[in-house]
Amino acid sequence: MDWNHFIIYAFAAIVCWIAGAVLAWKSSRRLWPNVLTLLGLGIFFSFILCMWVSLERPPLRTMGETRLWYSFFLPMVGLVVYNRWRYKWILSFSTLMAVVFICINIFKPEIHNKTLMPALQSAWFAPHVIVYMFAYALLGAAFVMVLYLLLRKSKPITAQEMDMTDNLVRVGLAFMTFGMLFGALWAKEAWGHYWAWDPKETWAAITWMAYLAYLHYRHYAPSKVRPALILLIVCFVFLQMCWWGINYLPSALGSSVHTYSLS
Repeated sequence: MDWNHFIIYAFAAIVCWIAGAVLAWKSSRRLWPNVLTLLGLGIFFSFILCMWVSLERPPLRTMGETRLWYSFFLPMVGLVVYNRWRYKWILSFSTLMAVVFICINIFKPEIHNKTLMPALQSAWFAPHVIVYMFAYALLGAAFVMVLYLLLRKSKPITAQEMDMTDNLVRVGLAFMTFGMLFGALWAKEAWGHYWAWDPKETWAAITWMAYLAYLHYRHYAPSKVRPALILLIVCFVFLQMCWWGINYLPSALGSSVHTYSLS
């Protein structure tokens, strides 16, 4: 198994996800949307596992590999939201976002080899990245919800919709917190310190505090909905900066211990 097989697995998974999303729109029954989405997740995850075996390391080193996990977690989160809150459109939006990241991987493949620098040969490396990717998927779903609410003109924003958005942020922030803790333990083992205000770590802290500020704002000003949604867009921009935007900052080039993903 190598990266050349990715398009086959990705196409099969996308077909299942799209079919599940279409059936979610057309039918009130949730059986087939669940079955098809889970089937697509199973196909996609089987490729991740095969890559793991083939590379003899977790597929988490390059940006392309982290996009694999993000593409996998997005439909999973969409499925949870669909079943929990009965929003039919969420499967379509989460599938669309997953397809975008899959297409990026197809048209701009990264270098995938067995090389793993010593700093990444830690038991904390895989949990740190996987938990972070799951947090990013949850917060990505919250961002999709924000766009839906702000662009929709036909109906007012309901308390239930804001409750769903807040819950996605709460759970996403919780997983981000665990990811940061795992990262600190990894940094201590790899570099001898828990935190060093590396550019990546600085943006991680900014992102974490921004989402925390959103939750505090929602708690103390629950009636001010639109400013809260705009704040959540800013939070998501910070998240993108933390994830991949940092790689293009001059301050990170050559000095950041997190630029290994570019190799």
